[in-house]
Order: sequence, then C-alpha cells, then structure tokens
Amino acid sequence: MIKKVSRNVKRVARHARVRENVVGTKDVPRLNVFRSNANIFAQIIDDETGNTLASASSIDKELKLENGGNLEAATKVGELLAKRAKKLKIKKVVFDRGGYLYHGRVEALADAARENGLEF
Repeated sequence: MIKKVSRNVKRVARHARVRENVVGTKDVPRLNVFRSNANIFAQIIDDETGNTLASASSIDKELKLENGGNLEAATKVGELLAKRAKKLKIKKVVFDRGGYLYHGRVEALADAARENGLEF
C-alpha cells in the first residue's frame, strides 16, 4: 500500500530547499510568511544575528479582525508589517514564502507590503 505524504511535510521540504539560497542580512532582511487555516503571520528577520526585527499577524489586537484566515486579513497584515518596517527604516527585503504557493493569501500579503513601501 502506498502511503501519501502530507501536504505540510512537502511544504517543509520545499521551504528547507529554498532557505538554502534565501538569506536575510542586516541590510536586506528576510520577510517570512506562515499561514494556518485560521491566521496568517509575517516576520522580518535578520538571519545573521537570528533576530526578528518586525512582525505582524492577523491576531494583533491593533487590526481588530473577525476572521484571520482570509484575503482581507492577509492584506491588512501586509500593510501593518510594511508600516512597522518603515519605522525601522527597512526598505528592501527578501521574500520567503515559506514553501507555500505564491497565490491567494501569500500573494495578497506580498502585494500589500509592496504597495506600502517594501521592495522585493
């Protein structure tokens, strides 16, 4: 009998493969995205020191979202993250989609971050 590998195991493998090349530095940090069924999370990370410079998620009280797992929430998280990055004078980032397809909520978050001043 053939065992089916779960989607998350495949996603983690894709993410590990991409992370070999995508590295955030102090000058150009990495924008990482994680999405669950209920929420979406984004962080700007300096991989040289291992520090999270800025973060935003759909569970932030500042956003006051009813549903954190839809396109509207992803767009607002992208906007909030870009605003927080702007305060820290971060303009350029490397986008790390976390092994997810660049589609739907991940794309909405990225587009919103771009529209609000982040370059990638």
